[in-house]
Amino acid sequence: MYKFIFQSILGWKIEGNIPPEIKKCIITAAPHTSWHDFFLGAYIRSATGVEINYVAKKELFKWPFGAYFRWMGGAPIDRSKKGKTVEQTVRLFEEKKIFRLAIAPEGTRQKVDTWKTGFYHIAHQAKVPIVRMALDYKNRIVKIAPPFYTTGDIEKDMLEIRSFYNGIKGKKD
Repeated sequence: MYKFIFQSILGWKIEGNIPPEIKKCIITAAPHTSWHDFFLGAYIRSATGVEINYVAKKELFKWPFGAYFRWMGGAPIDRSKKGKTVEQTVRLFEEKKIFRLAIAPEGTRQKVDTWKTGFYHIAHQAKVPIVRMALDYKNRIVKIAPPFYTTGDIEKDMLEIRSFYNGIKGKKD
């Protein structure tokens, strides 16, 4: 049903896929320019049939909404521990059998020139690939690139990662 709504009613297409054999990865979902992206992500998750996760502040996982956020693939992190988000997230990868973590690399819904690098450090430390996912609102296409494995050369790797998003238009630009 979600796939029908996503493709036939909303008019979106998906190019590429998240290989089902990849049980753990970082999914960079960009550009992230609107709160609509969360709902688009829910449709993508259902349309692809691939479990996709996210992290959010632990306070969201309390009663009454906690069960819903977990059902939607959420995992709580303690944001009060400054500078510990990467370590907490790497630990989630160690603890879970399946964990495909969607992250907005911009770290905000505003247009930015520089991305945050936490997603890169998580992928490198957890030894998981990065799957680049572009949300092209202009053409109503979700583009998914093959898995990318970090080399440890963050400057070179970030150029490669970001090049996939050239020409992609978010909901707001």
